[in-house]
Amino acid sequence: MVCGMATNSLFQRTVIWKVVQNMIPGKKKDQNSGESAPSGIMWSFAAGSNLSTPTLSAEKESRKNLNKFYKEIRTSKTVNMAGRQFGDEGLFFLAESLAYNKSAEEVDFSGNGITAVGIEAFDGILQINTTLKTLNLSGNDIGDEGAKCLSDILVENFGIQKLLLNSINIGDEGAKAISNMLKKNKSIRFLQLSNNTIDYSGFASIAEGLLENNLIRSLYLNGNYGGPLGASSLAQGILGNKSLREIHLHGNGIGNEGIRELMSALSAHKGKITIVDIGNNNISPEGLRPVASFLKRTKSLQWFSLCMNDISDEGAEKVAEALKDNKTISTIDLGGNNIHSKGVSVIAETLKDNAVLTTLDLSYNPIGSDGVKALCDVLKFHGKIQTLKLGWCQIGVEGAECIADCLKYNTTLSTLDLRANGLGDDGAICLARSFKIINESLTSLDLGFNEIRDDGAFALAQALKANEDLAVTSLNLANNFFTKFGQVALSEARDHVFEMHEKEIDIYF
Repeated sequence: MVCGMATNSLFQRTVIWKVVQNMIPGKKKDQNSGESAPSGIMWSFAAGSNLSTPTLSAEKESRKNLNKFYKEIRTSKTVNMAGRQFGDEGLFFLAESLAYNKSAEEVDFSGNGITAVGIEAFDGILQINTTLKTLNLSGNDIGDEGAKCLSDILVENFGIQKLLLNSINIGDEGAKAISNMLKKNKSIRFLQLSNNTIDYSGFASIAEGLLENNLIRSLYLNGNYGGPLGASSLAQGILGNKSLREIHLHGNGIGNEGIRELMSALSAHKGKITIVDIGNNNISPEGLRPVASFLKRTKSLQWFSLCMNDISDEGAEKVAEALKDNKTISTIDLGGNNIHSKGVSVIAETLKDNAVLTTLDLSYNPIGSDGVKALCDVLKFHGKIQTLKLGWCQIGVEGAECIADCLKYNTTLSTLDLRANGLGDDGAICLARSFKIINESLTSLDLGFNEIRDDGAFALAQALKANEDLAVTSLNLANNFFTKFGQVALSEARDHVFEMHEKEIDIYF
């Protein structure tokens, strides 16, 4: 046994009884006082099950639910048991079924109160099960010891390709154990370790694992504590790994120094990196120099996020310049970067000759009406943007007028996010007028949090009724200020479109 626990039949029967006892409502004995104390969680394993019955019937129902669960694991292809809180004892009972399952490819045990002790339930099970492809243990407090145990088990597993270990309270020691497993494992391609407490030492360990692993494709380390030193160490692992395709490092405090090392490694990488997330990493305009250099050189990158940094207009100009030479990026997220109209204007000019970029996120930037005007003047007749996100951009009514005018001519935009821009009734009325012009591309419009009242609701409702060729299928108006009259008008417009054209429009308010 890898983790040191023998699971004989007597132990299994004991576990089953303990799980059933935990599920019985009523009273249980307090181990410290010797007195009876109220029981804790009322267990409910399946939707609609009710265990608040007398003790004997509850015991019977609990056993029935456990057996149902057990059977589900043995026979289902996708098993979702997230948030059931069955704990370590329940896992020992349920995990055994995986040894007999020849069809389950995905198992979700996230959020179940599992600790390092429970991980031992997989010992001997995962070594013989090669059918299981995805294992999700996120949200369980397994810690470093649990990570070590699981890593020892997975060294001899040849089936699991996708391993999710987010928020499991592991630090550098757990990261080191996982790294050692990566050096030997022959199946894992997708690894999530986000929202843990991995420091630069753990990043260095993972880098060592990457140097000896030639299978991993996606690595998630969001929300850890890598810092500049961790990024520098990880850069060496990335440089020496040709299989890696996705790297997610959102929220690691990498800073300009760490970004310099990381971008240098990505620029020299011999593989095909397609996704890079370096959002929320304290990157300033100075840090954009190596980033821009990477964007110019890459021949494979498709999705890139710089969100929630502080690149400002100066950094936006560097990104725009890099996009002139890039022919692969289809999605870029620049949200929350203190970009104003000047920076947006430069980005807009780049879109004239860019036929690849289809998703642009500029949310949470104070671009104002001037920035929107510069963007819309280009998007009227140029570019291939299909998804445009401008939530929380302070565009106001003047910005809404620019967008309404753009929608009359644009033929590519399908998803538009304009949340929280202070549009009010006047802005909604401007957009409603553009709906009356045939637009065969826009299918989703988000106007939530815009202080729109009944007048705006009436205008939008009338526009939906008037345009028989309107392409919109989703209209989000949540968190505005409609009375029941505005709500009725929108509901009637939705029903009218369905009755007259047999077309469904989802309207949220």
